[in-house]
Amino acid sequence: MFLRTGLTAMLLSSTAAVAAEGPTQYPLTIENCGETISFDAAPGAAVSVGQAATEILYSLGLGAKVAGTSVWFSEVLPEFADLNAGIERLADNDPSFESVVAKKPGLVAVQYEWHVGPEGIVATRQQFHDLAIPTYILPTDCVAKDNSTGADGTRLAMFSTASVHQGIRELAAIFDVTANGEALVADLMAREAAAVEKAQALGLKDASALFWFSSTELAADPFVAGQKGAPGYMMEKLGLRNVVESDEEWPTVGWETLAKADPTVIVIASMDRRRFEADDAEKKLEFLKTDPVASQMTAVKEGRIVVMDAQTMDATIRSVSGVEELADALESYGLAQ
Repeated sequence: MFLRTGLTAMLLSSTAAVAAEGPTQYPLTIENCGETISFDAAPGAAVSVGQAATEILYSLGLGAKVAGTSVWFSEVLPEFADLNAGIERLADNDPSFESVVAKKPGLVAVQYEWHVGPEGIVATRQQFHDLAIPTYILPTDCVAKDNSTGADGTRLAMFSTASVHQGIRELAAIFDVTANGEALVADLMAREAAAVEKAQALGLKDASALFWFSSTELAADPFVAGQKGAPGYMMEKLGLRNVVESDEEWPTVGWETLAKADPTVIVIASMDRRRFEADDAEKKLEFLKTDPVASQMTAVKEGRIVVMDAQTMDATIRSVSGVEELADALESYGLAQ
């Protein structure tokens, strides 16, 4: 295994081609989020830094190779509960560099560049690469995205589930399970297409939505979904207008402004994390119903509030579930024209 750093941030399309053609041909070289990683063989073990990376590895049938996990927002996907229970959780949130290295991984799979990146809070990629441990950051967090603007970054173009598929295919190629990768991508694409078709059949006219992730305090300006993240993609696919106009991933916007926009549907995040009081979905619901400003929104008065898993609202393998859940909700609210 060898590593080269400091090269172009463009991701090669050759890996997807390898994934589609059959078994991986080693040595395999991939351009990933500004660095080049190469493999002489499939890694013997992996550590994941980020729930999204963990769940992709599990979905590819690679659970036996996962030596440790970290950075959890919610319970693992139900189908992986037993598997996950037998794998060491290095940390609920940010693992230490030492704890990851101690697992002697052949790959560190990362969800967010701010955890393992130029100024990574776990470590820089170079720190791992100096120990001959390659790092792979999911393309969802770097393709057409500027992470220098803060932890959440700013999207330069709208997120697409194509970047999720790219991450699946590249990880499948790294571990020589290309058939599993193609089957997983095909399933996700079929589910998304069915959900979009369901929403299109409603013939929505000027319907809008608001996604509320959390807030530092319940009465504080909330973190809401900008135009170009995963929620923005969901809304565009399902014929909804995002009432938040920012291109930031999760900007803060005041309740007076949001109430004036009066979204047709409000989507709130549910998570196990309790960093902020508003991480609790039940407290979000209570706030919406009792706050003098928020309670006046039509979506609140008419009960058009969708509770969605936080990982589904992020750029992850669960994004398709979000498209499905929102399409089902729109149908149940009787919004068909």
